[in-house]
Amino acid sequence: MVVLAVLMQGYWKPGTMVVLGETVPIERFVAIGVFLAVTVVSMLLTSRALREANGFSWGAMQEVAKLFAAIFICMGPVLAILKAGSAGAAAGLVAMTSDANGAPIPWVYFWMSGALSSFLDNAPTYLVFFNLAGGDPAWLMGQGALVLAAVSCGSVFMGANTYIGNAPNFMVKAIVEENGVRMPSFFGYFGWACVFLLPLFVLVTFLFFV
Repeated sequence: MVVLAVLMQGYWKPGTMVVLGETVPIERFVAIGVFLAVTVVSMLLTSRALREANGFSWGAMQEVAKLFAAIFICMGPVLAILKAGSAGAAAGLVAMTSDANGAPIPWVYFWMSGALSSFLDNAPTYLVFFNLAGGDPAWLMGQGALVLAAVSCGSVFMGANTYIGNAPNFMVKAIVEENGVRMPSFFGYFGWACVFLLPLFVLVTFLFFV
């Protein structure tokens, strides 16, 4: 309880809570609470024999949890640099997202968000490039709709490029290997993705974002 109190810092706002300096909607805590409650009820009511018959184990989930915890910790500085925009260390990279007139270039957003999403979860990637594109929902859903579509598609589609681009990718790998089936290595999977997915992404680029 003491740790929880320190994390929450005692700050409350209507509909939100401040946790470690970040404003978090109350509904997110409610969703987490419901999810945990469902998990506990499932564990209490489901017989051990049934879980054993289904081959249930925590191994794959533990492996994925450790990996993604490390990824999010390591990617923190990268996200902060991108959020800083033209004032950050990646100013040269950020400058590539706009043309000479300062207008955003959709295909660049598609590939930049996709490249980051290949090694990070799509939600933080989307948020970073959403803010990099101006962060104005009214403009991005109107005049800048193509930029928003590029960020959305890049963040979602290219998560399939690597095992760690989406948590389910790595979890499926762990589950399959746990059952004795050999899977490609990290770079082996990436190689197959380059062969089959990158040509599709190039096609999507020319069809929708150029």
